[in-house]
Amino acid sequence: MYEQASHAMLNEILHELKPEIGELRLRHFYTRLGANFYTIHSLFHLLYGKRADFKRQMVSLVETLALRYIGRAPHLRKSDLARERDYNWFLSQKWVGMALYCDRFAGDLKGLRARLPYLQDLGINLLHVMPIMDCPEGASDGGYAVRDFCKVDARFGSNEDVEALAATMRKREMLLVLDVVVNHTSDQHEWAQKARQGDKKYQDYYYVFDDRGMPDAFEETMPEIFPATAPGNFTWDAAMGKWVMTVFNTYQWDLNYRNPAVLIEMIDIILFWANKGADILRMDAVAFLWKKLGSTCQNEREAHLLLQLMKDCCQVTAPGVLFIAEAIVAPGEISKYFGEDAIMAKECEIAYNATLMSLLWDGVATRNAKLLNLGIQHLPAKLERATWLNYARCHDDIGLGFADDDARLAGYDPQQHRRFLIDYFTGRFDGSPARGLPFGENLKTGDARISGTLASLAGLEAAIEQNDARAIDAAIRTIVLLHGIILSFGGIPLLYYGDGIGTLNSLEYLADPAKAADNRWMNRANFDWAKAEKRHQNGTVEQRIFSHLKKMIALRKELPAFADFDNRQLITVENPNLLVFSRVDPQSPRNRVLVVANFNAGEQTLPLNEPHPGSFFQQSYMRDICSGARIEAENGAISIPALSCYWLVD
Repeated sequence: MYEQASHAMLNEILHELKPEIGELRLRHFYTRLGANFYTIHSLFHLLYGKRADFKRQMVSLVETLALRYIGRAPHLRKSDLARERDYNWFLSQKWVGMALYCDRFAGDLKGLRARLPYLQDLGINLLHVMPIMDCPEGASDGGYAVRDFCKVDARFGSNEDVEALAATMRKREMLLVLDVVVNHTSDQHEWAQKARQGDKKYQDYYYVFDDRGMPDAFEETMPEIFPATAPGNFTWDAAMGKWVMTVFNTYQWDLNYRNPAVLIEMIDIILFWANKGADILRMDAVAFLWKKLGSTCQNEREAHLLLQLMKDCCQVTAPGVLFIAEAIVAPGEISKYFGEDAIMAKECEIAYNATLMSLLWDGVATRNAKLLNLGIQHLPAKLERATWLNYARCHDDIGLGFADDDARLAGYDPQQHRRFLIDYFTGRFDGSPARGLPFGENLKTGDARISGTLASLAGLEAAIEQNDARAIDAAIRTIVLLHGIILSFGGIPLLYYGDGIGTLNSLEYLADPAKAADNRWMNRANFDWAKAEKRHQNGTVEQRIFSHLKKMIALRKELPAFADFDNRQLITVENPNLLVFSRVDPQSPRNRVLVVANFNAGEQTLPLNEPHPGSFFQQSYMRDICSGARIEAENGAISIPALSCYWLVD
């Protein structure tokens, strides 16, 4: 009965569309709209069905989808059709990504196009360009406080430069990832400016209140994201004479998705960038989309419904475009951003594996894999047509988001262990070579996160200062070890710009008043192209790191076992210093790889008569494809060098 009503409404909506839409031949659009409309209508009704303007908002939504489809270039429509046929295309092992800041890496978008050969030299074919939309200078939060969602910031270039970059990357068989900041706007955005001027329509785009009554009620259960620099979740706006919700920074106003006009605006923005040539859109801060009194205002059911709507609408207009969920949340919540379908991702096809990232750094600090093994064992299952984004470092801080229960099983007190990790990576722990800084330190609770580049956290900065060759070697081995795991784990590995040449912490941000209070900028340095040239000089730190990563990336692309088809098996071994898992090509089980990572500073042994490793290979020797070395068993065990990651084949 409801389905019949949905179809009836579809017919009514199509009849009411603008004449210029109805006159066009939109065969694929109408086919996809018909296939997805029941779900779109159901979700929209669930969220907004009690509103008197429900039907008018539905018409507005469908018109938005149709107009963006009309504006979609023929080559993008062709790509959509190809990806609909090969719907698992992104699960291939051939994709290896990098995240970078356009200006800090190459100056602007034209410069980035010119620097693509460097990325391809390393083997990168998926590029996440950090936010490039127009932001106020000095109050941009690194590009996440957007003033104009449909305009490239003049510091980076123009919208045409994005299209040119996308076209060049397409010719090079590279994928372009762009950000859409879906949770908030800059307080300088046109919507916010009109709200300040008293326009009720645009005040309804945000959470605004006349007095502290409702803000205080929200604050009872909402955590603080930036307690040191932006305490609380509301800011008084004198020009508007109201309190406005600002979960992140005071100049970032949270959008009110209880208003369907906000959702339709954001879907229009998503499709705008899809039409500019983005292959993948990174949906920023998705866990915060729905605010509810009495809750933390994170991970609410309605936030998932909104993401499903965004995805279903994109499936109608630009089905070849994927979504990344930027949801840095508790391990048990992360996989929910794929969706609830048993196979197909109904929200985002890709999600950040923040749990793995934090567990890897635990392994670096503790020099063992106890917590890492437990955390992977309890990592939430993903859907078949979805994948993880695996990374060791990114533009942001490191949060210690492993599960408390896993920490206890590993023999740690969760709170004390996090305190140890913070002390270790900020150099407060005696003997630690790490050179990080605490970020977002909460003096009331003792909680903090960690800033710093991968190389400096791995000990390279301290080792170079001390001119200690052995410590330099250990730091390089640690860097390669971490990348060896993310490249083989299953999913899309995402490297961070500068990590391929051992970029150290930069303190240049301290000279900029707009950045000085945010120490995450020390791992957002300007890329040093003179340093990058040293990758060609044999024996340099840069050459040693770059050549290792380049070789592993090339090997990964040749190994069908590394495609992500739920073909990873964690292998439990007695040695707590080792992480061991197998990867098997489901199409050809003989194509298999045993990944063995040693986090300890000393050589470790792996007995082959333990149930799983022994049954994986039948002979007494193997080959590490990364080094080409033949690994012989002695007394029924193989030796794993300190701080190393073997990819073993028979």
